[in-house]
Parts: sequence; C-alpha cells; structure tokens
Amino acid sequence: MAKKKTRFICQECGYESPKWMGKCPGCHQWNTLVEEFLPSDDDRRRFVTSSDSKGSRPESIQNVEKEIEPRINTRIQELNRVLGGGIVPGSLVLVGGDPGIGKSTLLLQTSSKLAEAGHKVLYISGEESVKQTKIRADRLDINAEKLYVLAETDLEYINKAIEDVSPDLVIIDSIQTVYRSEVTSAPGSVSQVRESTSQLMRVAKTKGIAIFIVGHVTKEGSIAGPRLLEHMVDAVLYFEGERHHTFRILRGVKNRFGSTNEIGVFEMKEKGLDEVLNPSEIFLEERSQGAAGSTVVASLEGTRTVLVEIQALISPTSFGNPRRMATGIDQNRVSLLMAVLEKRVGLLLQNQDAYLNVAGGVRVDEPAIDLAIAISIASSFRDQVTRPTDIMIGEIGLTGEVRRVSRIEQRILEAAKLGFERAIIPQKNIGGWEVPKGIKVIGVETVSEALDYALGG
Repeated sequence: MAKKKTRFICQECGYESPKWMGKCPGCHQWNTLVEEFLPSDDDRRRFVTSSDSKGSRPESIQNVEKEIEPRINTRIQELNRVLGGGIVPGSLVLVGGDPGIGKSTLLLQTSSKLAEAGHKVLYISGEESVKQTKIRADRLDINAEKLYVLAETDLEYINKAIEDVSPDLVIIDSIQTVYRSEVTSAPGSVSQVRESTSQLMRVAKTKGIAIFIVGHVTKEGSIAGPRLLEHMVDAVLYFEGERHHTFRILRGVKNRFGSTNEIGVFEMKEKGLDEVLNPSEIFLEERSQGAAGSTVVASLEGTRTVLVEIQALISPTSFGNPRRMATGIDQNRVSLLMAVLEKRVGLLLQNQDAYLNVAGGVRVDEPAIDLAIAISIASSFRDQVTRPTDIMIGEIGLTGEVRRVSRIEQRILEAAKLGFERAIIPQKNIGGWEVPKGIKVIGVETVSEALDYALGG
C-alpha cells in the first residue's frame, strides 16, 4: 500500500509547506501550521460527478445560446437589493459575520419566505439538531410546508439529501462543520473547507441549485479559512453591526451578478430581523439639537442614498502627540483634512485631540463626505453650532478647493424628503438639474467659503 503524502497547512491563511515551521511565512502567525494528509487520486475521482467526467468541447461564443433565467425573489427587499435583484439559480453565495450577529436568523427567515412562495428549500445545520432548529423557527413564527430541515455534517449524506429533495435553494450552516470522509483533517481545517466548498460548487453549477453557505469570522474580521474560499463563490456578503445595537447592515463585497456597493439595513427584534426601508430616518432620529461638531451628509451606498450624522469632538491635548481617533470613517482621511484646515483656513489643530464618529454604527468611505467632516471639526474647534437643517456634500482637495461629486440630484432629493432646508455643495455641481422644492442650494468653491456659510449663518 502506497504511503499517504502529508503537508503542513496554515489554518489562518492557507499557506502550504512540506515541513513544519513555527511561524507561518504567509500571515506571520505562530503555531498555525497543522499536518494534513493529501487526498489520493482515487479519492478525488470518487467525488467527480458523471456530468463532470463527460468533458466538453470549446465552441465559438457566437454559437452559444443565451438563456436568461429569472432571479428568485426572496420577498425581502433589502436582501434582493444586495444580491442585485434576487437569487440567481445555480449561484454559490458565502455569508459571513460575527457570532450572534444574526446570519442564521436572516437565512431562516429567507427560507421561510421562499417556501411560502412555493419554492423548495433545504436548510442544513451542522451546529444545531432538527429540534433545536424547530425551536428557533417557532420563535420566528416560521412553519412553512416546503421548508425541509436536516442536521448533518457529512458531505456525502448532504449530497444524497439534495438529490432526494431536489430543492431550489440549499443553506449550509456552517461550512466549518461540514467534512468529507476522504480528507483526513478535522472539520473546519483549510483542506476540509476548501474541498467541501469545491464539491458544493459543482452541485450548484451542474444542477442549477442556489446554495448559501455560512462562514465563521476570525478575530481580524475576515472569513475563516483560505482566501481561496472567497474566490470560489459567486457572491460574498458580510453581515455587520454591533451586538449591543439593534441595527444590522448586510454588505456585498463580491457579486458576479450585481453591484458590490449595495447595502441592506435590518433591525433585530424579538421576532427576528425587520427591514429598514428608510435608514436615513433611523440614523438621524437621535440627533441632538444645538450641539457643536455635528453635521449631516448624504452618502451613496450603491443605488441608495443614506443620510448620516458625522460627529466631531476637538479638545486640547494633554500628551506630546495629539490623538486622532475615527469610527466609521478613514482615520488617515481625517488627518489629511485636519492638515488642510490648518494650512488653508488657519485653524490651529496641531495641539488638539480629535475624535470623530459616524452615528448609528454605519461606515462611509466615499470622498463626498469630506466637506461634512471638515465642517464638523471646525464647528467643534470654534464651539459654533451648525444649523440643524443644513446638509453638506463635497470632496476637498489638498489646496482647499471643494470638488464636484457624482449624482448630486439624487442626494439633494433625499435631503429634501427628510425636511432639510439648505444644502452646501460644490459650485461645479450647480446647474443642469432641477432643485427640489423646499430646499435651497448653495455652491461653494473653497473650504473657507463653506465654513462662512455653515458657521456664519
């Protein structure tokens, strides 16, 4: 009998080595290389389906018949938005997020909606028994006839269950618990995750079944296992939010069938997750009136306009080097804007601590928020209050100019809907579009000019 080959694989990044090393050269982590057996050729052939073994011949792209399959409507608008309009049959979607954030709840509610609409759904849990899944379903008022549940971790039995049920959607919760008996390493290891995902991808593509897999998240916030896992799937969705807050954000970081800039907003309640169709009202409802350092900006997340509050606190430092802390925005961008304010406007900020926050736990990273950040910093430094009905939009250059931003009409329209009366925007964005009723638009060319309007009246 031939001796089985082994290799050492890093459980953090997937780096492979023929010998053991204390420190991984890939991710520089200690004691993460684990010995695993390489599957033999016979083991690999055993799991190849008959359709894969037939092979195919190359053909001209002009002769390929175009088939447009309708997407599956999940009956959850926020999920449809992130997926690009619904679930594509035959797609493989990876859902990641912190423990307890609500991944299983979202997918169980999605399964119920689809089952009620007449689709067969197979929910496979490797972390809960069938009775435990039933208890969670009862709490969410889920009792759909076409929703099938299974507690299984062996991939061979999972494949048989998929063949028996022939579902339209399969949910694997989670991929770290699934294993192939031919792979000798433990469930959750790099080899098991990679091989299991590869087999599930074959099932999705050959049978046209949409498959959602749940992935655990590491301490650094990335999905556990090799980066290859994210390259294999068609879409990667991250479920974000603070465990101590009720709002959750579903963000697409990869999507072969739609935009990666879309977000879906949910609120966690006793009966599960509820959609937040107008997140701007939620993010602004607790905004304090008459407080210096607070501004509102209209940020774009894909096709959606979200109004968020940016808060700044500037105070004299008691250290040799002033502190710069930012939550929800890029800290390096904050340092750059403070340098522009000091050089072009004359604000002495080099001996001031700066703390900035985006209220509501959302993260914004587009250049159009620069003007709101700069005005928040100046408002807190001067202890001057901005008008609560003002909104600031614009990108700031290093010379202090305010540059144009994209889709200004959509941003102003959302601000007008929520009762804002004045918008400070780049001068280059003035003209060429119709200003909504009830809001006044002011064009500025420099940061100094914007501060005069925002803080001077």
